[in-house]
Amino acid sequence: MSDSTFTPVAVPAPIPVGELLPWAIFGGLLMLIAIYFVGTEEGAMALFNGMYVHEFVHDGRHLLGFPCH
Repeated sequence: MSDSTFTPVAVPAPIPVGELLPWAIFGGLLMLIAIYFVGTEEGAMALFNGMYVHEFVHDGRHLLGFPCH
């Protein structure tokens, strides 16, 4: 006969909302900045001169459905 032993299963601790909220806000701001650069960084609302940012995110614009031609 074989002896079987059971190892205790670790239960993950919940993350308090107070610790999660700053990271959620930070992630949301990063997402908004990314959407700005992919969606509107060209033309009259451009923060940077030239087409460098537009060309860098060009394929992402098409993938997300933003018109640019």
